[in-house]
Amino acid sequence: MSTVTIRRIVVRGRVQRVGYRNWTQQTAIRYGLDGWVRNRPDGSVEALFAGSAAAVDAMIEACRRGPQDAHVDALDVQDAGPADVAMRGGTRFAVLPTA
Repeated sequence: MSTVTIRRIVVRGRVQRVGYRNWTQQTAIRYGLDGWVRNRPDGSVEALFAGSAAAVDAMIEACRRGPQDAHVDALDVQDAGPADVAMRGGTRFAVLPTA
């Protein structure tokens, strides 16, 4: 039985209005991850990734750079649980409304 790693991140910097959510969704799907991404009212972006440890770690490293027009100042990572993944509403990797 394979183990699923689940991590939640919050990315700060110039990460809204630069395509960060769509880039995150496309990149996560390429890595075979489940989860979601959304803007937050404070200007940050929050995302949750679930999958193999290697894929989750690679995705987090990619998020430190983000899409071309983004500028990441800080990225916080914390463990998350299966209930957090359920927020995506049946889609493999969802772009959720701002929370």
